[in-house]
Amino acid sequence: MGKKMRKIPQRMCIGCRNMKNKKDLIRIVRTPQGEIEVDTGGKRPGRGAYLCPDTQCLKKAIKSKGLEKALEKNIPTDIVAIIEKQIESISS
Repeated sequence: MGKKMRKIPQRMCIGCRNMKNKKDLIRIVRTPQGEIEVDTGGKRPGRGAYLCPDTQCLKKAIKSKGLEKALEKNIPTDIVAIIEKQIESISS
C-alpha cells in the first residue's frame, strides 16, 4: 500500500475571494471576549476569518465590509491599522 495523501485544508480569503491553503493565509479572530486580533497560530478560540498576507486583500475586505460580516462585529479603524501592520510584518 502507498502512503495515504493528507488533504490540505482550504480556506477562502475574504479580500480576493480565492481559495488557498489554510497555512498560507492569516487568520483574524474575534475572541469570545469580543476582541479582534491576528491569530498567528491559527488555533485561538473564537470566530475566524482568513486573509492573504497582502494589505490589498485587507483593504478589499474592509471596503466590502467582508471582514465585518465574517466576524459579525464592527471593526474600529485603530484595530484595522494594527492588523495592517501585522500583515506587513508577516509578508516582509
